Amino acid sequence: MGRTYWSRSRQYMKPLFAILLSLVPLFCGLTAAQSSPAEMISEFRLKHGERHVTADAALNRIALEQAKAMAAKDTLDHDVLGSFSSRIAPSRSGRAAENIAFGYDSFEKTLAQWIASTGHRRNLLLHNASRVGVASVTSAISHRTYWAMEIAGDYERLPTAASKRTPPASKRKSAAVQSCRMRILGICL
Repeated sequence: MGRTYWSRSRQYMKPLFAILLSLVPLFCGLTAAQSSPAEMISEFRLKHGERHVTADAALNRIALEQAKAMAAKDTLDHDVLGSFSSRIAPSRSGRAAENIAFGYDSFEKTLAQWIASTGHRRNLLLHNASRVGVASVTSAISHRTYWAMEIAGDYERLPTAASKRTPPASKRKSAAVQSCRMRILGICL
């Protein structure tokens, strides 16, 4: 008897579970049609012969700091927090670019504006970029939304202890030999 009941209830649970699972994105404010900024940028890049980019925590943080600063001062300015090179340095990337914007209520509209602008488009298509960070903040003053996007290449390797070592003994000897005028019993004079 128990087995028959379980089999019947199980046949109803599967469709119910599928329905509940499909509702999760709605409760999270997402729909299946929406993509993340990284996915949208990647789609654009792939159409133009560049590789995809992935969301990066360091770049997201840098973008958020930039968007917050612009919103707080209600000004669109790359240098609101200091020079771009000083702000991007913690991302450890050799090549990087930044796009900023304000006034658009969605990333899709912001991206469309950047694509239509020659300089912003060039940044979106930064050669060999692999990481991206995007953030938006609404100004308490004007209620405009400020956007920042940081795009960069792979992480650069930090110098290792091995690269800071003294030269191998064979190279040190050649330098010592050059400074010796005379060598007697292995002693350089």
